[in-house]
Amino acid sequence: MVTDSLGNPVTLQDAGSLGAVNDFVEGVIACEARAVNVLRISDADGSAMVQASCAALHMFAESRAAPANARPFLDRALADSAISTDMTARERRFVASIAAWVDGDIPQAAQLHEEQAREYPRDLVSVKLGQYHRFNLGDSAGMLRLALAALPGAGDVPYLHGMAAFAWEQCHLLDQAEAAARQGIAMCRKEPWAHHALAHVMLTTGRFTEGQAFMNDISDSWTGLNSFMVTHNWWHQALFGLELGQHDDVLRLYDQNVWGVAKDYSQDQANAISLLSRLELCGVDVGKRWQDVADYLLVRVDDHVLPFLDLHYLYGLARAGRPQADALMRSLCGFAADAARAGGVWGRVWDNVCLPAARGLLAHVNGDYGAAAQALGAALPHLADIGGSHAQRDWFEQIYLDSLMRSNQWGAAQQTVQQRLRGQPESTRLRRHGAKIYAALGLPVSVASLS
Repeated sequence: MVTDSLGNPVTLQDAGSLGAVNDFVEGVIACEARAVNVLRISDADGSAMVQASCAALHMFAESRAAPANARPFLDRALADSAISTDMTARERRFVASIAAWVDGDIPQAAQLHEEQAREYPRDLVSVKLGQYHRFNLGDSAGMLRLALAALPGAGDVPYLHGMAAFAWEQCHLLDQAEAAARQGIAMCRKEPWAHHALAHVMLTTGRFTEGQAFMNDISDSWTGLNSFMVTHNWWHQALFGLELGQHDDVLRLYDQNVWGVAKDYSQDQANAISLLSRLELCGVDVGKRWQDVADYLLVRVDDHVLPFLDLHYLYGLARAGRPQADALMRSLCGFAADAARAGGVWGRVWDNVCLPAARGLLAHVNGDYGAAAQALGAALPHLADIGGSHAQRDWFEQIYLDSLMRSNQWGAAQQTVQQRLRGQPESTRLRRHGAKIYAALGLPVSVASLS
């Protein structure tokens, strides 16, 4: 039996498949596009690990069609598992975790990945997938458990420190996050997930100038990455620019680096939608850019894969004035009602969190700012349940603040903005909002230390 590049035994029908398997393993943990190379050997090697890896890649599409596209590969993986006498327990659990994902049982998939991390800590693809599921469930502690379970056995792999760093950051343990990110980068300068985690830390702690300089300096290493990783790191760079008031530079980043790599991919679409909206919230005219994004959202009306994504699709379609926004809202209402009746971990999220947030977003686009503030205000305390990072969910809070200001709810707006401003004094965006709010309240700007 051969072993992959991390030392995990792999049962293959063709030993020549190992190179493609390693491309998958290393590509997933390093966020590199070469992970898809395993698809090229799917016809020649029917082994369970090859087929399960291909199924996982299809599921990463995060589309309504993804499970059906993954199913043939999963069926072949399960068939090989049933007859193979050589497969290891690690491989069998990995196949079972992918099966749970394809079947829509995300909590079960996450649990299997957590078991794998404890028993086979060098299966870092499993750790990465487990963190992906915990992230989408809003379970930051679960993300950290996975990384900590693997560290004693795989601490020599730089990419694991990036995984740990992001988990620490999502748990608001910022000192640990920064230390882990810097350790991963010291071990391998091209560690884009660690770059991403460190950008989160610097954004949260208000170190915008430092963060911008860091991302600019390290960006030459963002080669050969998958579309999400490269566009998302540039998205983070754009957030620093927004806070520093560099609007022309952010528009350039949007056009050249954030939108256009894989316009049909869910995460690239979410990056584009939130960045365009944030620019508009800063008073920037984004021209016809909404129309280009909306063209790629028309197929998303009935997706309902992740609530975080649906909310972005809804806003993008509505902001472009497309009637499909109303169709998506109707579809979402029906889907949420069905999910609530079915119960389980997702039922409450779709019905009690996603729907109010969706109504708030539509109200904001339609200029009903009082209703937007009310609906978003109800959803915000529970918004972590829809998934996404703190930085990504801050978009909803920015729309909420804009809704408060536009509906003259100045007291609530002051409470919202001042908490942020204390920790982010570099933010020209927050200072501008603060000045307007304090003027409306008849208070001197000096009381807020906005200068």
